[in-house]
Amino acid sequence: MVDLMDPALFLHFFVCVLVGLRGPGPKKCCFRFHEKQVPNDRVVGYVKTSQRCSNTAVLLETVAGRYLCVRPSVDWVKDLMSYLDTKSVPGKTSNV
Repeated sequence: MVDLMDPALFLHFFVCVLVGLRGPGPKKCCFRFHEKQVPNDRVVGYVKTSQRCSNTAVLLETVAGRYLCVRPSVDWVKDLMSYLDTKSVPGKTSNV
């Protein structure tokens, strides 16, 4: 018979309820990273991974429809994100 007043059972139940209230986890997280620079013309967009992921990352969407995990702290990634942000703003032109 189960003792409903058992502290261990109560604690287990409480933790399960709290975990359930957090909802589902992030859809995409990165655990391995693409290190080589990707040319600007090979990338059509990017998305930052959830803050709930253990690694801070950016997913680059390529023209082929694939996704690459990259580190947002790397200079070429910062430049690429800036390029894509400028490209996506209507009416904004580059000085290049």
